[in-house]
Amino acid sequence: MNRELTGLSSMATRQLLAELSGYVGRVHGAAVRFESAGGVEVARRVREGAGGDLLVLAADAMAGLEAAGLLAAGTLRPLWVSQVVAAVPDGSPLPALASAADLRAALSAARRIAYSTGPSGTALVALIARLGLADELAPRLVQAPPGVPAGSLLASGDADLAFQQQSELMDLPGVVVVGPLPGDTAISTVFGGAVLAASTEPDRAAAVLDLFGAEDTWATARAAGLRAARDLG
Repeated sequence: MNRELTGLSSMATRQLLAELSGYVGRVHGAAVRFESAGGVEVARRVREGAGGDLLVLAADAMAGLEAAGLLAAGTLRPLWVSQVVAAVPDGSPLPALASAADLRAALSAARRIAYSTGPSGTALVALIARLGLADELAPRLVQAPPGVPAGSLLASGDADLAFQQQSELMDLPGVVVVGPLPGDTAISTVFGGAVLAASTEPDRAAAVLDLFGAEDTWATARAAGLRAARDLG
């Protein structure tokens, strides 16, 4: 009997990977289990020799790990694309987000702005600088701890505006997603998958990646707040 395959991922794809792992187990008989944590933490663990068969992280992190020889050659591929969205505490007025001017107004009006340690947080800080608001907003930016949704700071009252991947904010209690960022301020992240170089079952692991990207999983990805990379063409 084949052993269970194991994988590591960031929090943005945790729900989707749990659903897809269950699906490939039921339909294809492939037992897969993922452990999810903050993307920075997962990348560190892989660099320090973490075992396993599969890895799903943001594309830039995956590229660095591939360059370090930590991914099986030829297995890295884009899987899903996630939009960064704005969110507010449940019951709060919803800020307009139809234009870049609306976004600037929402940022300037916020008392505390929550963001993540992952790629969405890095991109948000860069966007704030591009909008010329870095100095004004620096004292009001609150970074959530690794692996903790920025939206949890809304529910706790520690922030009144948050930005993160849609998949990490859409089902949080006490949080209302306002929508994606407008126009050329939009932020999206590509999440890639690969077989870890440490895998002792690389062929089986690669077959699971193929199943994760198959067209019959696209609707599941959309329901989890992501889009299949192949679904965007």
